[in-house]
Amino acid sequence: MADAPYLIALALLEQNGARAMPLQGKSLREPLTAEADPGEVGRQQALELLVRVWQRSDQGALSRAGADQSLLLVTVPIEALQEAIPALKARWLNSGDTAALLSELKELASGIWSLGLEPRQPLNFQRLA
Repeated sequence: MADAPYLIALALLEQNGARAMPLQGKSLREPLTAEADPGEVGRQQALELLVRVWQRSDQGALSRAGADQSLLLVTVPIEALQEAIPALKARWLNSGDTAALLSELKELASGIWSLGLEPRQPLNFQRLA
């Protein structure tokens, strides 16, 4: 893992009969520990991504394409941003195979979390890998 990993928030969506995967990311100063979650920086990235998704809704109705795993935070080596992440995104956009996407992300990422929200509770992270 690189010394300064990259945190990516991504959404798995369907809109107007097509899949979409908007991304939002930020470089981290230090890797997250195995027990840690993305914390405040994760919440900020998720918020920025969700504002972009909200704005996108002007173009048509949106639906989640990955059920409870449609909103993810992933830590990857910064080197993965050039080739690995675009290739993963292209494969998912073409296939829609969320299980295969998660499997590939688990091989690449040092951490994967889905995001959830219970009524009257703060945003929570569920570690997937």
